Amino acid sequence: MKILHLLSTVDPRAGGPTEGVLQSGLSMRAMGHEVEVVSLDAPDAPHVAAFGLRLHALGPSRGFYGLCPALVPWLKEHASRFDAVIVNGLWQYHSFGAWKALHGSGVPYYVFPHGMLDPWFKRTYPLKHLKKSLYWPWAEYRVLRDARRVLFTTEEERLLARQSFRLYRANEEVVAFGTRPPPADSTALRNAFLARFPPLAGKRAILFLGRIHEKKGCDLLLKAFAQVRDIDPQAHLVMAGPDDSEYAAQMRALATELGIDNRVTWTGMLTGDLKWGAYQSSDVFALPSHQENFGIAVAEALGSRLPVLISDKVNIWREVNADGAGIVTTDTVEGTVEALSGWLKMDAHACEAMRAQALATFTKRFHVEAMSKDLLRVLREGAGTPGGNFARGTLPAQ
Repeated sequence: MKILHLLSTVDPRAGGPTEGVLQSGLSMRAMGHEVEVVSLDAPDAPHVAAFGLRLHALGPSRGFYGLCPALVPWLKEHASRFDAVIVNGLWQYHSFGAWKALHGSGVPYYVFPHGMLDPWFKRTYPLKHLKKSLYWPWAEYRVLRDARRVLFTTEEERLLARQSFRLYRANEEVVAFGTRPPPADSTALRNAFLARFPPLAGKRAILFLGRIHEKKGCDLLLKAFAQVRDIDPQAHLVMAGPDDSEYAAQMRALATELGIDNRVTWTGMLTGDLKWGAYQSSDVFALPSHQENFGIAVAEALGSRLPVLISDKVNIWREVNADGAGIVTTDTVEGTVEALSGWLKMDAHACEAMRAQALATFTKRFHVEAMSKDLLRVLREGAGTPGGNFARGTLPAQ
């Protein structure tokens, strides 16, 4: 098959959608399929040259919305080369531009919302949600309505999406999602990471890896760690992610206020071998997020034999909990204390059993090959389905 992915950006700082497209694209390419990507990035952006798939950067785009006048003409000219177009993410011009160019055409398009319809955003940012509600009927509603399939990575995400906007129509389908396993040379990766951050040698590192953002529960993690730090003097918190924002500065100040600044290492954003070295050097992974659609970093941690301490707002929590691959609690300080203390007090035999289960869960549920095969199944099924056929998992117009 020939597949085209649309992304607002391929900047790795954008998180899960970019990484998901890259990993699934590499996997599908290895299976013999052709995969290309369109983004709204400027062609001379540093992350464009570093991206691992054939990329058409049509920017620079304008404003927060990412208005890109070149997108619709490019799609109208080139989309017929592809068997399917996949829109990754909402609320920026690439999704509406895809609808403008492709609805009513012979080229089917699919949408991965990637958690961007979660009602958490409605509750947390009511003014932003009001603006989106005014925009919704004229753009994103149509994007979803006319897509061949709207693809959710968990059943939890699919059900939550129905709660965000009253006017909602989508041909829904849940598909597998995942990522690649870590590189094989774990010792070299660990050594390289500890050479970069030598104070972590011999520590029992609790790893957070992701955006330093309020939705990730960073403040909960810091406050909870302050309460459990005496359980094990070697316990150390590693905060890995872009840390140049105002919120990150607030979190650094909070760590100082809590008296744990000497027990917290801020690494900045980690990529490549340093990222994998962080996983290999850590004792456990923690993400007490208030909202997390899938959590690529959670899957990467599991694949690195790291048990995960997550909240029940991470949408794969049911799978983690059912398998015993980590500890699931609420997205509160109390819940995070429960998870951290539960891990730090666990005996060595139980810890090792949970590490083994973490890898088993990754292999069974979240490996990129399972994701690629399931997505290909959907694309092949959709190739023979008329655009207006609203079948299983569909809500009627409201």
